[in-house]
Amino acid sequence: MTISKKLTGSVLDITLKGRLDTSTAPDLDDVLKANLDGVTALVFDFEDVDYISSAGLRLLLTAQKRMNRQGTMKIRNVREQIMEIFDVTGFSDILTIE
Repeated sequence: MTISKKLTGSVLDITLKGRLDTSTAPDLDDVLKANLDGVTALVFDFEDVDYISSAGLRLLLTAQKRMNRQGTMKIRNVREQIMEIFDVTGFSDILTIE
C-alpha cells in the first residue's frame, strides 16, 4: 500500500493506494499517530483502495473515535466493492462517506 499525506493548516488529507490489511494497517497507524495532533479535519481518499480487511476497518474505527473528540473525519471516492464491505459491516452508518 502507498500512503500519501498532505497537511494544509489543520486539515490532513491521506490518499491510499492498494490494500488496507493486516500487513499495511500498522503503516497507516504510524502515519496517523505521528500526524493527528492539532488536526481538526481528517480526509481519506479511497479511490485506489481495492481491498480492506478487518484490521483496516478497526484502524478506521479508531481514527473515527479520535476525530470525534477533535474534529471530523471523511472518506471520499470509495469504490463499490469497498462500499459493500462498509455496508455489510455497518461501517457506512458510523463513517462519513462522500
